[in-house]
Amino acid sequence: MANMLEVRWHGRGGQGAKTAALLLAEAAAAAGKRIQAFPEYGPERMGAPVTSYNRISNEEITLHCGVTNPNFVAVLDPTLIDTNDVTEGIPEGGIIVVNTPLSPEEMAERLGLDGDSKIKVFTVDADTISKETIGRVIPNTPMLGALVRATGVLELDELLEDTKGKLEQKFRNRPEIIQGNLEAIRRAYQEVK
Repeated sequence: MANMLEVRWHGRGGQGAKTAALLLAEAAAAAGKRIQAFPEYGPERMGAPVTSYNRISNEEITLHCGVTNPNFVAVLDPTLIDTNDVTEGIPEGGIIVVNTPLSPEEMAERLGLDGDSKIKVFTVDADTISKETIGRVIPNTPMLGALVRATGVLELDELLEDTKGKLEQKFRNRPEIIQGNLEAIRRAYQEVK
């Protein structure tokens, strides 16, 4: 499937990696794409490493296995870089988006990618954005905005429209949460480097 894109999300329980994968999938489905979204984690709770995945295609997706060569990787918790090879399986031309205040160059060095690497690194301070817009550190929605900007997998308006609808279902009596998350997506989209 040449036109299928695969995404791997690295986070910790409670940071919203599973929710980010679901929101991306639902927005892609609303835009007419075929999708898959699934998490991978054990019985651990809050703070334990979590990996989630997406497949997005214009055609039917017939694969039903883990994602081993993701086009795009989103790292919600940069401390996972010390214990996990977040670059594993990324092909040339792949993209990594990391939640960090570091520059892309600093993060590429930390990831062990030399100047000749064909993997592109983007960074965004999703923790600060979420604290300022949502009121607590939960980097999933800002990372969605950053990922969409870095990859072009969806249009920002498509993501915002669908995410707003999903958040309105869940938080209909808490409009500040809805607006905060939408602002987090917008800011990260604008601030990703």
